[in-house]
Amino acid sequence: MALPATVDVSLNFSSGATFGIAFTLDDPANGILDTNILSDSSSSDLVVDLTSSTRRISIRRGRNVARDIYEAGSCTVSILDPLGNFNPQNTSSPYYGQLQPLRKLRISATVGGTSYYLFSGYTTTYTYRYDQAENVSYVDITANDAFRLFNLANVITITGQAAGQDTGTRVDKILDTVNFPASMRQIDTGNTLTIADPATLRTSLSAIQNCEFSEQGAFYVSPAGDVVFKNRSNVIASAGLTPVAFNQTTGIPYSNLKFAFDDKLIINSASITKSGGATQTVQDATSIATYFPHSISVSDLVVATDAEALNIASIYVATRSTTTIRIDEMTIDLMNTSVPTATILDFDYFDNVLITNVQPDGSTIVKNLQVQGIAHDITPNNWLTSFTTLEPIVDGFLLDNTTYGVLDDDILSY
Repeated sequence: MALPATVDVSLNFSSGATFGIAFTLDDPANGILDTNILSDSSSSDLVVDLTSSTRRISIRRGRNVARDIYEAGSCTVSILDPLGNFNPQNTSSPYYGQLQPLRKLRISATVGGTSYYLFSGYTTTYTYRYDQAENVSYVDITANDAFRLFNLANVITITGQAAGQDTGTRVDKILDTVNFPASMRQIDTGNTLTIADPATLRTSLSAIQNCEFSEQGAFYVSPAGDVVFKNRSNVIASAGLTPVAFNQTTGIPYSNLKFAFDDKLIINSASITKSGGATQTVQDATSIATYFPHSISVSDLVVATDAEALNIASIYVATRSTTTIRIDEMTIDLMNTSVPTATILDFDYFDNVLITNVQPDGSTIVKNLQVQGIAHDITPNNWLTSFTTLEPIVDGFLLDNTTYGVLDDDILSY
């Protein structure tokens, strides 16, 4: 049975962070304004199409639920390699001398004339393996998204930083410092102002995540490889967007719901400290009496005032002080003709899903959740996509919204 979308796998051997085939003047395929991009190399020969030799694709992107933070996305592509072309010691390989770590791997899928990126990242390992008779060779190419680059790049002085910058501007300045391409950024103006950067030695990822937490926003890498910084207002507003329905009858079909009802996401006491400031502590006494203390402590934030630190502590506890039954994950079989392939491929973080599930006892669970993680497992004959789903990571009052605009129930943001 054919896959429901045409999958493309490409490996770009050029250096630098930017994806894509270079813009070539007067070239009918690679010289299209507003379509092709300026790349790190003028030679399209450095981009290799691996689609026909690919036997398996595994992609994992998303938020670590327990740590409450986005982590590096990863992808492993299994390639049939009978001639040993991906052996870096094979001098007859067409790729000899180019098989370096941190080359650019990109996966996309096309359906109905529209292409959707599934993953864009940088290679970390080439692992060889053979069939049981050791006659057929395979190579597993593993890659991570740009989080790996940021975790490898230490910073001390942030170029262009200044007290009073909003968090989005500060993120931009950190990205400037590590020379991440401006064309690969989607940065909101922050709702929170920052102090002058403390100029301590840390990874650039750590510096950015300080801004992310200070904003109570979100920083992650898109499937196209762009870095995204969403401010607090847009994170909150995203919960009010119309959800896509998944259910066992009229909506998009699913399987393997992972239910949970526990205390692992509860936070009812938060101690938040700005760099050089006084610790601001907020507790929910009712939650503590019900669930016992569940605490978090975060220090050295780049927020401008102690009052801002207090706001963070307040909204963090208000968002996480209670628990309810959760649906942590669901799986969609894209080989099912009832599944709208384009709709699934278009999902990314903060898209909303309305999941309805009829239990064996006849009761019905209905959850309005947000996608916060995406996994694809693809072979020539199968395609399973799994969504990690969560309640909104920051609560706020949304006027006229029946779920998040209930007086005396939903909270006001700051």
